[in-house]
Amino acid sequence: MADEDDDREQDESPEPEQRLFTLKEAERARQELEPFLVEAIDCRKKLAGLETDLSAVSARIMMMGGILVPYDKLAALRMEHQQLAETLKTSLNRILETGCLIKDLDIGLLDFPSVIANEEVYLCWKLGEDRIRFYHRQDEGYASRKPLDPRDAGPGDTVQ
Repeated sequence: MADEDDDREQDESPEPEQRLFTLKEAERARQELEPFLVEAIDCRKKLAGLETDLSAVSARIMMMGGILVPYDKLAALRMEHQQLAETLKTSLNRILETGCLIKDLDIGLLDFPSVIANEEVYLCWKLGEDRIRFYHRQDEGYASRKPLDPRDAGPGDTVQ
């Protein structure tokens, strides 16, 4: 009975409040997180390749009805898969623990919750951009990005 009460109390506990970033804080976090984002993207691509290899071996075994299984090769592939999955998890957790949101791991899209003109927004940054120059409302996405500074002419310019 006591365990059930504990479970109910944990379920009813409020979610932690969303961290809000200033542009300066978001930019600092972006610079710190970029290597973790690159690592996560790289691990994800390698994992996809390993999963394809493992699936191909499984399919061959099923179709051939008991061919000699290359245990050493499979063990090495599984170990590599496990290590990559752990590295991916660590990189993603490192990004998420800052309060930043990963919106698209394929293109490296991060959002930083913020407030502009009393409206909760996301400061939006994509891997390859030199700095955070865009934002969008929280009910919008990447396609609705707006420049933080309409005078920002692009890479190399600094937002005042």
